[in-house]
Amino acid sequence: MSDAAASPFDQVVFAGGGNRCWWQAGWWDTVAPELGLRPRVIAGISAGAATACMLYAHDSRETLAYYREVLADNRSNAYWGNLLRGKRVFPHFGIYRAALLTLFGQERLARLGDAPEIRVGLAHIPGWSGPRVAVAAGLLAYNIDKHLLKTLHPRLGRKLGFHPEFVLAQDCATPEALADLLLQSSCTPPFTPVLRRAGRAVLDGGLVDNVPVDALDDAEGDVLVLVTRLYPRPPRFVLARRGQRRLYLQPSQRVPVSSWDYTRPEGMELAYALGRRDGEAFLREWPAIRRHELPAAA
Repeated sequence: MSDAAASPFDQVVFAGGGNRCWWQAGWWDTVAPELGLRPRVIAGISAGAATACMLYAHDSRETLAYYREVLADNRSNAYWGNLLRGKRVFPHFGIYRAALLTLFGQERLARLGDAPEIRVGLAHIPGWSGPRVAVAAGLLAYNIDKHLLKTLHPRLGRKLGFHPEFVLAQDCATPEALADLLLQSSCTPPFTPVLRRAGRAVLDGGLVDNVPVDALDDAEGDVLVLVTRLYPRPPRFVLARRGQRRLYLQPSQRVPVSSWDYTRPEGMELAYALGRRDGEAFLREWPAIRRHELPAAA
């Protein structure tokens, strides 16, 4: 089962979540080979987009080993003494960019040519705002949606004037271009500087919607949506939209790592292990899911 026609899901969404996206990697590595998951389209935001690219261009275990080595000597997520030396306080941007350039060298980048179409989301700032004000307003709206409203598909950022752009990973001709795109999709000051695309300031695509279903085609069929945090909904649920059924999957528990924690590579490994366990549980339940939640179309 290697082609899109045989895959049980025509399209897949990888939500953002920083280090929590290692849960997606563990789940995918467990389930995809067994069910022959080969979607036509993948929509991803921030680290979810990077995870989707990694799954097709690299290897999760090798990537975890890379981070374990690179982060071994990183003792803090903020080096406040650097303020006096004119250096970056937060080490994340440099570490993440170096990782992307290492993991997606030219040979591995070429592998994305055989991958599904990977649509990477980023957010353009409102026309009424400069980058600094947009960062503050966008993060405030994001946290209201996330912590107070617990909205599955937030709209506050859109109401403020943030608007999305989706760029194909396959349109990146060089490792540097792909690294730039994934960093733009993950742009979250102060962990990263404000970044620009085609001269315009952009921020993390999650400021529009951290679960980027808007990037999907409207085609009928079944869609898999892998979120990385817990919502006040059942662990697994289906939403229907104009002939399209979207199966949302949540982790079975809070993913045991913080989004931007670069001091605990073991947290990434714990997130990956949780994804594998949840993937194994999903495979056991798949016959019932297929029969009762995603019955074949008549």
